[in-house]
Amino acid sequence: MSTRPQPRPGVMQIDAYVPGKSKAAGVAKVHKLSSNETPLGPSPKAMEAFRSFDHLELYPDGAATKLREAIGAKYGLDPSRIICGAGSDELLAMITHAYVGPGDEGIFTEHGFLVYRIAILAAGGTPVVAPEKDLRTDVDAILSRVTEKTKIVFLANPNNPTGTYIPFDEVKRLHAGLPPHVVLVLDAAYAEYVRRNDYESGLELVATSENVVMTRTFSKIYGLANLRLGWMVAPAHIADAVNRIRGPFNVSGPAMAAGVAAIQDEAHLAKAIEHNERWLAWLTREIEALGLTVTPSVGNFLMVHFPKEAGRTAQDADAFLSGRGLILRRIDAYGLPNALRLTVGDEEANGLVVAALRDFLGGQHA
Repeated sequence: MSTRPQPRPGVMQIDAYVPGKSKAAGVAKVHKLSSNETPLGPSPKAMEAFRSFDHLELYPDGAATKLREAIGAKYGLDPSRIICGAGSDELLAMITHAYVGPGDEGIFTEHGFLVYRIAILAAGGTPVVAPEKDLRTDVDAILSRVTEKTKIVFLANPNNPTGTYIPFDEVKRLHAGLPPHVVLVLDAAYAEYVRRNDYESGLELVATSENVVMTRTFSKIYGLANLRLGWMVAPAHIADAVNRIRGPFNVSGPAMAAGVAAIQDEAHLAKAIEHNERWLAWLTREIEALGLTVTPSVGNFLMVHFPKEAGRTAQDADAFLSGRGLILRRIDAYGLPNALRLTVGDEEANGLVVAALRDFLGGQHA
């Protein structure tokens, strides 16, 4: 008999999620480009809604009614099929807990979001990794790993940290190949940034299927990461199951008020899209011109690859850039030790990154 409480199987197999660093010692000004945060900040209307919120002594609306109605109005969705959470991370965990248990399997791609593995293990399930092809989701690789034990499949589209995506036809092919009892979770955290005609976030599949869920977040383009706010839409029976395990007051009142204002501010959204479209292309061109490889991205970030030669590795570049107050994301935990992820920043930060990379490759010291 154990002399102290023991976590159930699977818990101690979890490698705790480690966020990107946000500080650089000895640097006067830091540009944090490691967490895919928007350089434009939140909508001024969202900030006003947050600041003017009162009655902090009262519990929030446990059903998040106004926020669900605002989301439903924007996308033409039935609010009863929408669930809000403390970021999409909480929603991913709740979906997994509702459908995965000991002996079950969950599938995600080779360089998929680290939270998928954590959620599967935390629910007592077994993670199954599907290889990617050229840093993109390989639908056939996923389908070949489906067994009678598979209960959930996670697809980040676009994917973080690679920035790649698969067209909607491929998403539909994936869905068509899954058994009806398997939940397909479409994580569309970066959907608002995508400017591709063959992309669709998943709303159509959710509307026409019994086993598809789509999750979204207010942390990225809407700039509300600190408030922890996300949402999902699902078939009625899945929404019912998830609501039964959802905490009764899992979203705060100030977060809901800011979310309603943010999703209704179309002008600020358009400004954020325009900024990202301009600077994503600019950064890609400028960094490739330095001789580095950049994986084509449709998100608000780039994956920059570095050579393995001493003095020019991703680790060397990270140290050099940090010395100049430019914080990028190491992605070793994603199986990508030779690359750094760079969030699109404001004009100043973008220019400084390119200049610093030029100096790094040219052998200049910080």
